[in-house]
Amino acid sequence: MALPGIATRPPNTDPSSAPSKAGLLPLPFALWPAEARLLLVLVAIWSLLGILILTSASWWVAEREMGDATYYLKRQLLWMAASWGLLLLALRVNLRRWTRLAGPALLLGCLMVAATLVAGSTVNGASRWLVIGPIQIQPSELVKPFVVLQGAALFAHWKRIALDQKLLWLAVFGGLILLILKQPNLSTAALTGLLLWLIALASGLNLGALLATAVVGGLVGVSSIMINTYQRVRVTSFLNPWEDAQGDGYQLVQSLLAIGSGGPFGEGFGLSTQKLQYLPIQSTDFIFAVYAEEFGYVGSVMLLLFLLLFGFVGLRVALSCRSNQQRLIAIGCTALLVGQSILNIAVASGAMPTTGLPLPLISYGGNSLLASLLTAGLLIRCSLESAGHDSGRPRRRHPRVAPIG
Repeated sequence: MALPGIATRPPNTDPSSAPSKAGLLPLPFALWPAEARLLLVLVAIWSLLGILILTSASWWVAEREMGDATYYLKRQLLWMAASWGLLLLALRVNLRRWTRLAGPALLLGCLMVAATLVAGSTVNGASRWLVIGPIQIQPSELVKPFVVLQGAALFAHWKRIALDQKLLWLAVFGGLILLILKQPNLSTAALTGLLLWLIALASGLNLGALLATAVVGGLVGVSSIMINTYQRVRVTSFLNPWEDAQGDGYQLVQSLLAIGSGGPFGEGFGLSTQKLQYLPIQSTDFIFAVYAEEFGYVGSVMLLLFLLLFGFVGLRVALSCRSNQQRLIAIGCTALLVGQSILNIAVASGAMPTTGLPLPLISYGGNSLLASLLTAGLLIRCSLESAGHDSGRPRRRHPRVAPIG
């Protein structure tokens, strides 16, 4: 019952503010912004494509080494289910909570990366994994989304943050990069540094300081290459892999042969021959070579156009964001997913020295899947919040009170 002399508005009947009945999703899918809907569809297509490519790339090695042609596929499907659960969680939780979590998660990530140097599992001379029971954890992969979140939180409020806070987080970022370099893992360290640099550039920081930072980062990278023999060998073999086609240049030569064998339209799904006994690491670092052999030049161009579309939609989300911090998160997430994909493809096609970066949502590995789909979820969350959907529940609208009398 309304009080005398006070007029109230009728209850809100706008369907867009009705409580969500979509289960884990923050709002019914039909009420999402167009960019958010398109991104979710693109991520689903990307995930399905990854499962199909991995199925083809891994069956022969799985049969030969594990006695089960579906060994890698079954494990990837389990990780894919868990990773999609993490994506849906990202859609449920607002960005303010994610950014509050980012700082502690980043510090924990630094500790875990440091732990790999002491008690990590060493593969091919690099200590990048912590083994906990049947699970292998790669902290340098899992920390990537939180680097984006904390980098956006720092640089979005750069002018209002106290000097000691700036120095603290810059030291944390620098320490993380140096720890990853120590593993050694130059590719992930370079990607982390480049990601932070791009977020800082998008925030409008002083160009002189950014250029100086780029120079310092380049010198650190060159020093790492000079110190670590295997990194130096990778660079020299990249320049002319055919000079030692059976030695240091073997991986790249076999990758180029696979890509070249694809021709215009490819050999057909599942019909790659290089994956059978020639191409190494065909399920992770060089999985693009298998894809290119089976789907050819046309398929490779279509994959690049897919990445271009994803990047375009991601930047549209960034431009529509209502706050600078949301905008930087969207830019960082887009740059991480698309940029890492381009770097992986560049390595497989001989445009860059061989690195250990996986192809997001396609390469085998649960850590990469978790990080990639969480990043995708954060990007979609940016789109939802740019349209005013700040939480899974609608904001309660208080009745408008008219003056008495």
